[in-house]
Amino acid sequence: MPLTEKDVRYVAALAHLELTEDEVRQFLPQLDAVLDHMQKLNQLDTSQVEPMAQVITPGAGAPPARLDQPRKTFSQEEALSNAPDTGAGCFRVPRVIERE
Repeated sequence: MPLTEKDVRYVAALAHLELTEDEVRQFLPQLDAVLDHMQKLNQLDTSQVEPMAQVITPGAGAPPARLDQPRKTFSQEEALSNAPDTGAGCFRVPRVIERE
């Protein structure tokens, strides 16, 4: 089923984007092409492919990681001591996403 301009507006709203009418018309075929490609990928037989948790380059060996050792941490009071605004023992930050 081909996408409609309504679908593009819905996806834009999910991403908190405001698109002009020209942008909606521009992105409609692009989004449709992406979804068509995903449908082609979904048709591939991946039953013999083992899931991968992390991709590393061949021959790179195990990625370096620090040892997991306990260390002293800040108390809640120390962590909040330089915060410009706190409340209920937490950092208070301004709202950045507002939904209607």
